[in-house]
Amino acid sequence: MRYSIIVPVYNRPDEVEELLESLTRQTFRDFETIIVEDGSEVTCRSVCDKYKDRLPLSYYEKANSGPGQSRNYGAERAQGEYLIILDSDVVLPDQYLEAVETELSAQPCDAFGGADAAHPSFTPVQKAISYSMTSFFTTGGIRGGKKKLDRFYPRSYNMGIRRETYQELGGFSPMRFGEDIDFSYRIIEAGCTSRLFPNAWVWHKRRTDLRKFFRQVYNSGIARINLTKRHPGTMKPVHLLPALFTVGTAGLILLSAAGRILMEYDDTHRWYWLCAAPWLPILLYSSMICLDATIQNRSLKIGAISVAAAFVQLTGYGSGFIEAWWKRCLLGKDEFHAFEKTFYK
Repeated sequence: MRYSIIVPVYNRPDEVEELLESLTRQTFRDFETIIVEDGSEVTCRSVCDKYKDRLPLSYYEKANSGPGQSRNYGAERAQGEYLIILDSDVVLPDQYLEAVETELSAQPCDAFGGADAAHPSFTPVQKAISYSMTSFFTTGGIRGGKKKLDRFYPRSYNMGIRRETYQELGGFSPMRFGEDIDFSYRIIEAGCTSRLFPNAWVWHKRRTDLRKFFRQVYNSGIARINLTKRHPGTMKPVHLLPALFTVGTAGLILLSAAGRILMEYDDTHRWYWLCAAPWLPILLYSSMICLDATIQNRSLKIGAISVAAAFVQLTGYGSGFIEAWWKRCLLGKDEFHAFEKTFYK
């Protein structure tokens, strides 16, 4: 067996069906699929049963332990030479596995990954979220950009690794969020080779509304501090930008509010500049996002929603980052006890 595709699932039967359907259309066929139900209340067993005659498919149910441990559960039962880790909310182009095979045949490596994109059928909100997570004007430009042959850090929505390497490194850690980045750090720290496969990309649906998206990026901000504690020296300037954006935006809004209060107190318009000026950089940034997203998606509606998605992405991540910095760096709490309600339900 060349590839074992491992997918942890939590209450997402509809998404799993789309993923399995895309697997039936793969032009490269030497693979198995392992679905691991991570304590779901709404399982995808009936969906998997529909595809057992069309795919080499194994379905397992287990108690909830988070995505990382569910991937480890699947890896223990895998037969493939390489393990491919996918999120349940991705859909594969027909040539995905063929692109992986072409890259590995030309230049083998220990680990690899690919980019993600928005499918034409995605809703405007999904396309806007995808834009915010991949745009140069947010913090998403690292996905699928430059081809780094020796320092590429794959993510769990599209990650491959040699099975022996996975076993030697012990798989994913118990981290609830950020466990894929932690694993990528350990891959590089162990001296393993990791490459970006530019043609092995996936359609990634991410979250379907901005409230769920905020929670996702909020947890990512928390995870960044935990990752820095586990891997000192991995904090980069780009990781600080959402927190600075969050504080700066809040400060500008407070300045404007102060100007409005002063206008009311003096009953004059001499404080109008303080009320209006703080909104200028916010409006300038919003216009830039709207224009760029509109051009990329050929839709003014998606451009407008992308403004909201960009602010959610930056302030959500920034807020989680600030909370984690306060609890872990200033109060000295450990990773598990600082976020019991958020991480370890």
